Amino acid sequence: MKKPIFIGAAAIIVVALLYGIVTYNTIVRQEQGIAASWAQVQNVFQRRADLVPNLVATVSGAATFEKSTMVAVTEARASVGKVQLSANQMPNVEQMQSFQKAQDGLSSALSRLLVVSENYPQLKATEGFRDLQVQLEGTENRIAVERAKFNNETQAYNAHIRYLFAGIIARIGGFQPKPYFQAAPESQAAPKVQF
Repeated sequence: MKKPIFIGAAAIIVVALLYGIVTYNTIVRQEQGIAASWAQVQNVFQRRADLVPNLVATVSGAATFEKSTMVAVTEARASVGKVQLSANQMPNVEQMQSFQKAQDGLSSALSRLLVVSENYPQLKATEGFRDLQVQLEGTENRIAVERAKFNNETQAYNAHIRYLFAGIIARIGGFQPKPYFQAAPESQAAPKVQF
């Protein structure tokens, strides 16, 4: 009589153990997916940062170009370089906010640069400036795509570690929620269009 109870208890323990192993491995796989996605995000942001010196050099050729705009772009790129995040380790919430703030500053400065360049037909006519502008636009699109992929990976992971039994395994394994990329605060306001 005791033998069936023992076999039933052993079967429950084996099933629970297998579930725990599978769940743990799934969480590890998802965490590695976020890390790979994060590395790609850093890669495209680095591509943009690498384009900035070429853009600044090309624009500097226009002698009458607004120096304040050039200084803003140069300082924004420098601030991006100061935010050091490991490619091997996910940033925490504060690091992510610092990284995002620096990147948003560079985006804003580059936008001002491109708007101001509209007033310089001789600059817009140069092939080098046009090529850099196209590369920069393509890079901005890549950034948006990679940020979306990162947020999707993060959402799947964060949801999974909150599931009832997976959450227990996640707490035992020391897995923590990961931060998302957030929209820049000024993007919440509707743009003002004046004619």
